[in-house]
Amino acid sequence: MRTRVLAAVLTASLVAVFAAAPQASAATPTPRTAADCERGANGFRDIPDTLRGTQAVAPVTLPGGPVVRLYYGTVAGAQRGWAMIDGGTYARDRVWLNWSVDGGANIHVQCGPFLVDATGRTKTSAAKTTSSNPSYRFQACGQSFPYATPFQCTAWW
Repeated sequence: MRTRVLAAVLTASLVAVFAAAPQASAATPTPRTAADCERGANGFRDIPDTLRGTQAVAPVTLPGGPVVRLYYGTVAGAQRGWAMIDGGTYARDRVWLNWSVDGGANIHVQCGPFLVDATGRTKTSAAKTTSSNPSYRFQACGQSFPYATPFQCTAWW
């Protein structure tokens, strides 16, 4: 009898903990893998980690100094957007690009995260073709290693 009561209490406690846990929303996805957009997956294009373009929105500065930027420019004959992390980076800092097809209400594909290879290096996501359709949006996000603080993202563009 005592075992059943203990099991019931534990079950109720676990249900309460999971019910109170924050739920992931489309605006704050769980990081996926770079394979979601490498080597042409989902229409993305691989680019050099040092490629810069026109800055689309204000950058965000992460704890410790790295800066996450959203760029666009001509890549392989088409205008594309991509994310970059630079300025005071450390190995294993990460960057990714969110792509939305409904104005930023939901993330269609999260391109990354991509990990910085070595301290002081830049890193980019793969690049995705842009569109004049206002529902087609991009956002650059990043997080400083050891990931003790939440990730931060630029505004949607």
